[in-house]
Amino acid sequence: MTAKKAAAAKLKVTQVKSVIGRPANQRATVRALGLKRINDTVEQADTPVIRGMIFKVKHLVKVEEL
Repeated sequence: MTAKKAAAAKLKVTQVKSVIGRPANQRATVRALGLKRINDTVEQADTPVIRGMIFKVKHLVKVEEL
């Protein structure tokens, strides 16, 4: 049984709004996603944990599936 696993789906997450004036939990979530400033982009694995983090700050980020 040497079945190949499907390539792990990736998400491209870009910060489009500032975290200034946002609650501390939202600032921490954006930082935990690996974003530091506006127009910063990171690739994250498409997991339920990452999806939940993105949902929490969906008004601050833009997401593309790769």
